[in-house]
Amino acid sequence: MIGFLFFLPFLLIRFGVLSLLSKTALQRAAAFAPLEGKERIAYIIYQLSNLALLVVSCFYSCNFDFSWHFYLGFVLYSLGLALCACSVLYFAYPDKKGFNDRGVYRFSRNPMYVSYFICFLGISILIKSWLFFFLLLIFQISAHWIIRSEERWCLQQFGKAYQDYQERVGRYI
Repeated sequence: MIGFLFFLPFLLIRFGVLSLLSKTALQRAAAFAPLEGKERIAYIIYQLSNLALLVVSCFYSCNFDFSWHFYLGFVLYSLGLALCACSVLYFAYPDKKGFNDRGVYRFSRNPMYVSYFICFLGISILIKSWLFFFLLLIFQISAHWIIRSEERWCLQQFGKAYQDYQERVGRYI
């Protein structure tokens, strides 16, 4: 199976399910917080690495050989998809101010980004590609800078409520 096909369920959950749950949530998910300084470079790297992951996955395939690599990759991929679905579900229904600290957001301030990493890590193991894994690391490092800009924006928008949330809940786990 061509590696790119692993992206289809992910994209369906990330965009399709989110748009069915809430049009405004899809718009919020597509918007990036205002970027400053190095965050602008990180944003470009983030977008390019995202595209590179999609393109590179087209040149690799998954052999259903039922080895430990296959099972490990499949478990991580499935876990990433499940976490993405949970993240999308709770992201779609924030409180009246647009803030969300319920569901998976009680355990991670950025469960969607965590789900992307787990899902894509599973794909890299399934297609047995070090190049994909290397691009995933670039993707994740650049995402960290995007997350920092989002956190700054959330502090401006939600003030003390978000600051308290930061103290209770880790950035990733």
